Amino acid sequence: MTSAASNASDNPQDTTTEAVPKKIVVLTTGGTIACTHAPGGELLPTVSGEELVAPVRARFESTGVDIVVRELNRMDSSSMTFADIDEIVEAVHDALDDEDVTGVVVTHGTDSMEETAVAVDTFHNDPRPVIFTGAQHSFDHPQADGPGNLFEAIVIAGDSSARDIGALIVFGHAVIPARGATKWHTSDELAFATNGPEEPTRPDPIAPHKLADVRVDIVHAYAGASGDVVDALVEAGSQGLVVEAMGSGNVGSAMGAALARAMDKDIPVVISTRVPRGEVYGAYGGAGGGATLKAKGATGSTYMRSPQARVLLAIAIATGHHPATLF
Repeated sequence: MTSAASNASDNPQDTTTEAVPKKIVVLTTGGTIACTHAPGGELLPTVSGEELVAPVRARFESTGVDIVVRELNRMDSSSMTFADIDEIVEAVHDALDDEDVTGVVVTHGTDSMEETAVAVDTFHNDPRPVIFTGAQHSFDHPQADGPGNLFEAIVIAGDSSARDIGALIVFGHAVIPARGATKWHTSDELAFATNGPEEPTRPDPIAPHKLADVRVDIVHAYAGASGDVVDALVEAGSQGLVVEAMGSGNVGSAMGAALARAMDKDIPVVISTRVPRGEVYGAYGGAGGGATLKAKGATGSTYMRSPQARVLLAIAIATGHHPATLF
């Protein structure tokens, strides 16, 4: 979903005057947008929140916009845990406790941005927007895309059209709803796409609950896969399973039998798919067919892929909701 963000960057003076409100809170967590090259060439998140925002802040100097920076972390988002997501959710709600704040921007690594964004969206009970953004190029890259993405995220955070629609990802001149978002390219500056509708239906907001103590695992299905991994995860204490199934939501017979055993032990199972596009639907019979798994009690993830499905299942477990109500 494209937006006026790309046009805004062409004429920042006019856009910020009209669209950006008085106060935007920027929460920084690290990621490529905050990375620089170490002597060995590897990327490490070294840039502070204030350093990250400084070049963008200069573009708003004449507008009277108050950009408040709160650095939460400097981490690679591939290391993000549910405890880290809890911290971000809490920080978003703390920022919105200030009635003068009109929007929140979260800078985040792209590897797990879709997970954190859907968690914030599910717990978001405020009309003011929460915008996630990041970068594909490092802070010290000659063609760094972080400053442009951050600028556009701040613009959208202050745009009245972004109210009442939950969390968004603003990246590569695109504005994408958190629900259904997926990182679709490892290096392209348009890093994210969506499997969902342009305006996805959101469930009623849920009061924030801690996820740190919830364990949900993802199981990858493939031709000939056994059920050993499923059995081992249940034995290890998994509280819920997301299956990255084949096709429209099918697994082999052996894995299907193992998932049935898990559900017999009251372990909730959500079926997603490894296919890039389309929705999950239970049409096929047999031990691992989508229709059989659905009849047994598995929940289809609709257009959510396994990373977001895992977060939503964890929220369902933490809050006592049936998983289907969150998809």
